[in-house]
Amino acid sequence: MGIYILKPYKKVQSRQYGPGMLYLSSHGLWLITIAKCGILCIRDVYTLETFARCRSHSHQGHGIQSMRISMDGQNILVNGRDDGTLVYLKWKRFGGLLASEILDYYQKLLISLSSTMGEENDYLSTTPKVCIDLGSDSEHTKQKASIDSSQDELVPTDVKKEIPWIQQKSQEAIKKEVNLFSKKRKEIKEGIKSLSKTMIKDVEMHNLAKSYLAELIKEECWNSMAVKGRALKCFHIPCVVENFPMKARTVEELKELERVLQQKKIEAECLKLRKEIVEAQSGVILVKKRHEEDDEEEEEEDKTVKCSNLPNYLLGSLSTDFGVDTSLLSSQLQLHSREEKINQIILLKDIIYKVKTAFNNEFDAAYKQKEFEITRVKERNVRIREIIVDLELEEAVWQPEFEDCEKPERTLVVQDEEITAHKHVMPWHKAREELIVNRETERWLLIQGANTRLRALMDMMGGVLEVKKEDILRMVIPQPAFMAKPDAVWTEEERKQFKDYEKKVKELNEERDKYRKSLEAELKKLQNSIQESTQAFDEHLKRLFERRVKAELVTNQEELKISNLAFSLLLDEELSSREKFLNNYLTRKQLEKSQTSEAVRKSREDLDVYKEHYDNLLAEDKVMDRSFKKEFSEIPGHQVDILYKLFKRRPRISKQKTHSETTSAVPFGELPGSGKLSKDAFAQLMKAMDELDNISNMPEGLNPLVWNHFCMTRRAKVENEQKVKQKAADLLEMATFLRKRVEEEEKVQQEIERVFHELILLQEEKVRFQLNLTIQILLKQGQVELENFQLVLEYSDAILINRNIIEDLNSVIRTQGQKKIASMMETKDVHKRILQIEWEHKKMEMEREDLNQKAWDIQMLFFSRDRQKYLNEPNYEALISIQIGIMEQTIAVLDKTHKKNVENCKKLLKKLGKFSNQKDIANYTLSCNLREELVAVSERKDICNAMGSKLTCEKIVKERYENMMQQQKLTHISKQQAEQISILQTEVERLRMKTFPALVQM
Repeated sequence: MGIYILKPYKKVQSRQYGPGMLYLSSHGLWLITIAKCGILCIRDVYTLETFARCRSHSHQGHGIQSMRISMDGQNILVNGRDDGTLVYLKWKRFGGLLASEILDYYQKLLISLSSTMGEENDYLSTTPKVCIDLGSDSEHTKQKASIDSSQDELVPTDVKKEIPWIQQKSQEAIKKEVNLFSKKRKEIKEGIKSLSKTMIKDVEMHNLAKSYLAELIKEECWNSMAVKGRALKCFHIPCVVENFPMKARTVEELKELERVLQQKKIEAECLKLRKEIVEAQSGVILVKKRHEEDDEEEEEEDKTVKCSNLPNYLLGSLSTDFGVDTSLLSSQLQLHSREEKINQIILLKDIIYKVKTAFNNEFDAAYKQKEFEITRVKERNVRIREIIVDLELEEAVWQPEFEDCEKPERTLVVQDEEITAHKHVMPWHKAREELIVNRETERWLLIQGANTRLRALMDMMGGVLEVKKEDILRMVIPQPAFMAKPDAVWTEEERKQFKDYEKKVKELNEERDKYRKSLEAELKKLQNSIQESTQAFDEHLKRLFERRVKAELVTNQEELKISNLAFSLLLDEELSSREKFLNNYLTRKQLEKSQTSEAVRKSREDLDVYKEHYDNLLAEDKVMDRSFKKEFSEIPGHQVDILYKLFKRRPRISKQKTHSETTSAVPFGELPGSGKLSKDAFAQLMKAMDELDNISNMPEGLNPLVWNHFCMTRRAKVENEQKVKQKAADLLEMATFLRKRVEEEEKVQQEIERVFHELILLQEEKVRFQLNLTIQILLKQGQVELENFQLVLEYSDAILINRNIIEDLNSVIRTQGQKKIASMMETKDVHKRILQIEWEHKKMEMEREDLNQKAWDIQMLFFSRDRQKYLNEPNYEALISIQIGIMEQTIAVLDKTHKKNVENCKKLLKKLGKFSNQKDIANYTLSCNLREELVAVSERKDICNAMGSKLTCEKIVKERYENMMQQQKLTHISKQQAEQISILQTEVERLRMKTFPALVQM
């Protein structure tokens, strides 16, 4: 056995946690996964992409245990692990390629199973025939036996005598078996007949049930539909667009919608009047229109589509893109009452109906366009087929047709081509049809034989009176008869005829080529026009598909809002029912509280009265105890003491059983504190007191009269004590009864407080639920992509605020900001002017300082001789011109001298050039000599280094040190001299300033 290693072909993220299981559908193209998280996912086997996902169980109940899917894939049963629930899942919309694949497989499987069942039934149905055949055989044998027996009877008696007895016995046994077999055959025939009748009846009832079910399905899914469900397919692209199948709205729905619309219009008018009243009270002047104009505008607005004041993101859907009026919808932030939510649901259903109707209108227009395109393609295909036949091409003509999904009404009509079974035709029908066919053929032959004109036309002109342009391709010029002879035998006339024949053939071929090219161009043009028109329709259908997706998105958005509102209504109803139950329970407990309070009050009053009686009896008992010695004060003291002891003495009686014992023994007996038990105890006590009052118990030396008085007093004391005990027991029982009533009252009070607290919490939750609304907001997606997912997804403490409030606040902030900017600009301008004034002030101060400095400079101005001459000379310009002439003459002289000097310099340069050449020659000779000297010096240097390099290095160091010391001394001297020069310069400047004249104003 080999070991096979499987490698993963494709990996995807399942997004399911916990252990799970995998299932495969019946057609093997769906992979179903279940896990502990409670989510069921259906994936494509090849791409592993999830196209269906449902959370059927909770992860707290450990998710899903098992799953089963039907053969057609439409029904799914899911069983939970610990929650004990069986969930039935069904598709909301079951269509498309995925559905068609499993349905095709299911239909094929049903067909194969039905075929096998039919074959088995046919095989089983043949077995009774065998029995019948056996019966016929038995009849035949019986007939033979009867014939044989008759023949045997015809045999003479002499022959019978010769038959042995064994043969007679065998014949008798055969007769018996034949009789039994005939009886059995009759029974089997009767059973087969009854079975066939029952089977026919069952089949008829089954067919009747199926037909009734088919009628119900047809009535529900087809006849009741105002808009039948159909699809549109593209010509060249695998794109399918389906419309929305819709039922007609009932009268109740229309009445409810009309009521809601009327109510909304009334509310709008009331709001408008309120605004006008408020504006009139506030003094704002508004332009009011007349009532007639308002009515006209309302009629126009009813005709035209209104636009909602709410934006799409707050409206929660894109229904306005389909031209649906959403102005009557209430804002999602204002749906607080139950009636508003119900009205909103009715309006949302109306919007869904209008959206579907708008899309269905576009779908119908596209459907008519496709019908027009198909008819136009058919018209063009007629010409294309003619061209293909003329050109003798083998191209297939593309003819688009409507499919069953595009015309679903065809599925309800059975065509003759769909019936696969052979039609049963009676023999006389076949004979009649054959006879009719024979007669028709004979009649046609007679007509054809009698029509000599048609035969002449066919023989002479090929069946046509006029040669058409289309017949050029089929035209053939007949060859002359002499062409069968060799060329050398032809005559001149025959050669001329041959040239004419070649010329005609050439012209015919040219005409054929021209016509063929024109036909090919026309064919290409027709095919291109068909391609362009169908592609244009495909583009239009693609846009319609996008519109369909958008319409489905809008309907899903509106249905989501309806489901949220329905959930809120259910929750509100549950809270209201809970509140009603708590109120009823609270009233019941309050009534019980009043009853218990009344009982407590009465029991307290009875307890107080009874306590007074008990206190009185107790006081009497004490008085009797204290007055004992006073009553017997006449007798001696020791006898009084003896009598007092006897007075305190009490007889012993049997104790009564406890309460628990009595209740356990006799559960329906008398309680210990009851009257009957107390009377029995008192009788026993009196009997015991009779024994104590006996004269035998009297002390010695006591007077009998005193003893009788003593017995009477003791008996009265015992009776009083017994009454006190009875009263104490009754008082204790009343106290326990009062305590129980008080405890019951406290419990009822606690229950009332608990119910009241729960009611308050429920009312707070109800108010919070009415205020904390679930709204649907459209958000832009795919605008910002984050590399690191750092967004906060917990918005439990977030508050949703209306945009109008934020916009009003922003407008107020903006106006205040503009005011602040204006004030800041004013302060800036003021500050700028202040700075400008300060700058002008500083400028004027600086100008004043400059003027003072100029005045001082003028006062301290150095007045040279040139300036004095300028001031003193009256003809200063002539003097300047004379000086300029003198200077020009001097410049001319200087030019002459300069030219002479230049010539001298040139001569000198020539001499120096010659001298430099000589020097170059001398330098060359010296360089040659220098090389030789350097060689000699290097040799000597090597010798010196070898002999004593240390002395030469010390000399060099010493010389360098002396040079450095001399350089430092010279730099120090130069610094001192520079300081002295600077001092002298300052002194010279000071002395020069003393000589300047001072011009001071007089």
